[in-house]
Amino acid sequence: MLLVLLAVVFAAIELLPGDAASATSERGEGAAGLAARRHLLGLDRPVWERFRDWITALPTGDLGTSARGQHVTDLLAAPLPNTLLLGGTAFVLTVLGALALGIWAAARPRGAVDRIVDLTSTAAFALPEFVVSIGLLLVLSLWTGWLPAATVTGADGAPATWTMLVMPVLALAVPQTGWNTRIVRAALADQAAAPHVEAARLDGLSTSRVLLRHALPGAWPAIATGVATSTGMLLGGAVVVETLFNYPGIGTVLAGAVADRDTPVIAGVVACAAAVITVVLLLADLVRARTLGARS
Repeated sequence: MLLVLLAVVFAAIELLPGDAASATSERGEGAAGLAARRHLLGLDRPVWERFRDWITALPTGDLGTSARGQHVTDLLAAPLPNTLLLGGTAFVLTVLGALALGIWAAARPRGAVDRIVDLTSTAAFALPEFVVSIGLLLVLSLWTGWLPAATVTGADGAPATWTMLVMPVLALAVPQTGWNTRIVRAALADQAAAPHVEAARLDGLSTSRVLLRHALPGAWPAIATGVATSTGMLLGGAVVVETLFNYPGIGTVLAGAVADRDTPVIAGVVACAAAVITVVLLLADLVRARTLGARS
């Protein structure tokens, strides 16, 4: 899947108007200079040859060289940890929020709380990240002045203060919390009809104990799968969120690379994101296999 995805990236950049040579050329550079730059970047070679050379070097950790002469590995070394911090924090907040809201609603099925959580989670999931970002900027920055509107980096290239993480994290976490809350609620509703859960309820156990000790363990496979799929959405949404908040992550690098038609950088970002998503999906599969194996 990764091989096909990266091939599609190379082909898609090839179909865009212009190329890396013209996008990164100096103002007024002549045809001879552009031709020399294209030859230097290998753009005069077929796209399949460039893809073959890039993909064969990938297992060694070589992500190629950008159109501006930087090693892609070095170019991503600083912003990638910032994106992982942003996405990881949003991921943890999503999991905790979804579990809390889903369990809260499941404890009061068909009640007012259940209906409110269902309506709120649906609305949250329907909101794109850029809409949430703009709303947070208006309320928490422009109207109240509680949080900085843009991210300022310190000497190490990371956000200067933790307050600069609050709005980007919320912008990523709100839609995915809505999605995963619905998954948690549905998984717990399915488990409520299971014989062992009904037996625990008939034994007179409290609602919280029935949910946490008997229903939740059986719901973990569905919850883990839903949370794992959110990883791709969080990393994808980071491109928009980082641009809006001037956050120093790979989303900003990716936006610049698309403008430069810089195929190695774009493919490098995709490869890093795919590696993170693959690890999370693997962990979700392990949770699912362990849970189902224990139940069988």
